Amino acid sequence: MVLVWRLVAAEENVWIQLTFDERFGLEDPEDDICKYDFVEVEEPSDGTILGRWCGSGTVPGKQISKGNQIRIRFVSDEYFPSEPGFCIHYNIVVPQFTEAVSPSMLPPSALPLDLLNNAVTAFSTLEDLIRYLEPDRWQLDLEDLYRPTWQLLGKAFVFGRKSRVVDLNLLKEEVRLYSCTPRNFSVSIREELKRTDSIFWPGCLLVKRCGGNCACCPHNCKECQCVPSKVTKKYHEVLQLRPKSGVRGLHKSLTDVALEHHEECDCVCRGHTGG
Repeated sequence: MVLVWRLVAAEENVWIQLTFDERFGLEDPEDDICKYDFVEVEEPSDGTILGRWCGSGTVPGKQISKGNQIRIRFVSDEYFPSEPGFCIHYNIVVPQFTEAVSPSMLPPSALPLDLLNNAVTAFSTLEDLIRYLEPDRWQLDLEDLYRPTWQLLGKAFVFGRKSRVVDLNLLKEEVRLYSCTPRNFSVSIREELKRTDSIFWPGCLLVKRCGGNCACCPHNCKECQCVPSKVTKKYHEVLQLRPKSGVRGLHKSLTDVALEHHEECDCVCRGHTGG
């Protein structure tokens, strides 16, 4: 059996919110995938499946449409009855009255694109990202993501470089490692210490300083900058040359100079540099 309900609000500039009753129970999934008896919610504006649910372990969370329409579809096969079934309550949500609601309370599909982009960039692995986007069918979506679609194949697949999930995670990790991170910088000891009365050898040393850019800034601001969030002092033994007092010549000695090293870095909005 296939049953479809399409809810359409009379007004255009509203959303529809669906709330599942606590008495929820359909046929159990197979390998964590709802294949036989399930209910799913679809966003009609773009055909996005907001979620697919079955079993009786957890009650589906609230779902909010992007516009004034939403579609509910129930599918069952001829085996095993679904008990007790499901019951969905719906109500109208006026967008201008929902600004006080935390974005984390809304499903990803209901977030504005900028907020969703900020949320997406915060995840460190592809699995966590897909689980956030589709908490009830993330494994199914993950399989679909890497299933070949011969109508539209990416170049990486065509040329034999199609990779599994770990490669995308490595791409994410590479961005983290080489964006706003501590890295080797050469600094002049005299300039760092503001010592014009001495000469040091070697005159420059390598220190860890924050470098790179913040193209994927996790904060919602116009401009981000890379700043140190953890700073330590490290001592380096160098040769110091100082003019002798009253006579010609240089006083030579090994001395420890303390230089600032950046242990950790963060992207922050420009003008907020507190670490």
